[in-house]
Amino acid sequence: MRVAIDSGGTFTDCVYLADGELRVVKVFSTPADPSRGVLDGLSQIVAREKYTGALDVRHGTTVGTNAMLERKGARVAFVTTKGLEDTIAIGRQTRQRLYDWFAPLPECLVPRELRFGVPERVSAEGAMLREPTEEELQALLESVRASGAEAVAISLLFSFTQPITEQRVEASLHNLGVPVSVSHRILPEFREYERAATTVVNAYLAPRMQSYLERLEREVTAKHPESRVDVMQSSGGILPARVAAEQPVRTVLSGPAGGVIGAITLARWAGFERIIGFDMGGTSTDVFLADAAQGGARLTRESIVAGMPISVPMLDIHTVGSGGGSIARFDAGGMLRVGPESAGADPGPICFGKGDKPTVTDANYILGRMDADSFLGGSVTLHDERARVMMQEHKGPLTSVEEFAAGILRVVETNMEKAIRVISVERGLDPREFALVAFGGGGPLHACALARALGIGTVLVPALPGALSAVGILLADAVRDYSRTVMLASDDADGLQGIFTELEKHARHELRAEYGESVREERVSLLRTLDVRYRGQGYELNVAFDPSLPAKALDNFHDLHAKSYGFSHRERPVEIVNVRLRIAVAAEPYAPKLASESPNDGSDACTGERSVWFDGVALSSSVYARDRLRAEARFHGPALITEYTSATLLPPGSGAHVDTFGNLIVTVGEMQA
Repeated sequence: MRVAIDSGGTFTDCVYLADGELRVVKVFSTPADPSRGVLDGLSQIVAREKYTGALDVRHGTTVGTNAMLERKGARVAFVTTKGLEDTIAIGRQTRQRLYDWFAPLPECLVPRELRFGVPERVSAEGAMLREPTEEELQALLESVRASGAEAVAISLLFSFTQPITEQRVEASLHNLGVPVSVSHRILPEFREYERAATTVVNAYLAPRMQSYLERLEREVTAKHPESRVDVMQSSGGILPARVAAEQPVRTVLSGPAGGVIGAITLARWAGFERIIGFDMGGTSTDVFLADAAQGGARLTRESIVAGMPISVPMLDIHTVGSGGGSIARFDAGGMLRVGPESAGADPGPICFGKGDKPTVTDANYILGRMDADSFLGGSVTLHDERARVMMQEHKGPLTSVEEFAAGILRVVETNMEKAIRVISVERGLDPREFALVAFGGGGPLHACALARALGIGTVLVPALPGALSAVGILLADAVRDYSRTVMLASDDADGLQGIFTELEKHARHELRAEYGESVREERVSLLRTLDVRYRGQGYELNVAFDPSLPAKALDNFHDLHAKSYGFSHRERPVEIVNVRLRIAVAAEPYAPKLASESPNDGSDACTGERSVWFDGVALSSSVYARDRLRAEARFHGPALITEYTSATLLPPGSGAHVDTFGNLIVTVGEMQA
């Protein structure tokens, strides 16, 4: 049985395939030990299905992300070429607030006493200029051992051209008994600071991730022998748990990446090629943009996570601290603020019975947007009187709890609207040309308000919206990314085929080691790309490379440069900086069952009426049970569509219909009284 599990801030979502259909289980997350929530979800699934065989567990984890955000990683020793020890703290000239003299320096993950230099030197061309002696390596070992380091990051100057010295340093530190991260394996590319920073992040996360994944794999296989555990990477592909434990830097956006894959897949089935994804969870909101004509979701290698650059491939996801558990408060000036602090899973929102600070979820509850009988199938009790009393205590100068709740939603929706503008308007794209795909536990509640503010005409609420990240993890391909800095002139492009052949040989060897000989060749795909720039430029553009048409890559570069920057110079010398290879093994195919069309008004799914607040006015609104809505059901707002994993708010003036895949497609109209 294939099972995907996404650990979120409030809930752990579990999705699995049974009898050809997707099924979901949600359990509360266990932040102190996320594996408990994962194992709880697995236990409920195997009990429900009476299953006793092996499991193929795919996991989207926030362990690495949280360690970065909370600064709870390992004590890392940074080993580099002598004289460059402080480059990890100096960083680049680029600053978030370049002209603010009083801006605090970003906290370096490696304190000064944990930076060590090796007397060695390799030239930019890979020539060995100075090798460390055995005595010098022994002295390094003793210094690192005395420092009390819990992990080691090794990044020597120009080691991507000649890794022999890094390999010797790694071997000399082997007896320390701590994880050692080496830059020529983590990121064999130029740009010393980014390579060093990525290697340091990997070392910073390694002990915690190794311990977590080894414990999880041990617990799963103890109950279900011959099972396997894989992890979602930030680039949108599945990675074996063993590799993820060695290279945890590839998992810092593990959960959100699943949401991207799930949203793109379900939107494509529904006929939408250009989408803006809007994933609102318990702690944060993730937004992204995908255009099928441009290859789907954008990958980036210039991510900043918790102030540290990470240069491994990651899906381009923009995150803001606005989730269902985001806490509302009045600041010293009397302004209402929401987030980024979150009530999380424990204690959670006030209406869940334990929390004591007002959250976005409490605001939605006060305004009638949550149905106590259907919330998580009725398994969670919502405390009405407690919510109203405590919201009254925190409402400040506002006249009523309803006004307080409405203010909370206006603030949080403004924050989320700004996030969507960052990935669309600020990049020269018109959000009105995209459909808004809303998912996560809270996304469908706020989708229509955001769509109206941005001028978006269509909202797609996919099936199982509250567990779509887990759906994406379930459907994702297994992916490995490889790269190498080559610094070739365009005249030397004939040598690229040999480099790609070597990378492909290495990639297939690792593929066989991870999955055996059972992987069918027809399920394996290769994507070859180049990072190209005009000679003298500081940054590159990535273009596809076809071995049979090598000159086409350069033509594509000129075209892409003109599109990106408004000009190109076809007569200028071109430099090929990096070669990149992505190898993917397609997941076992899944085809959703199509429902038969039967035009109807949805009345057989209507469970009653309730009072819901819209723009300061309480309106009688129809309540629909989504699992009872049939294909081609069409109805209008005001309405609340409830389901196990989420709820969708349909304001006055908007209409909705259900397609044959079970998706809810909303046509957003102007608000009507």
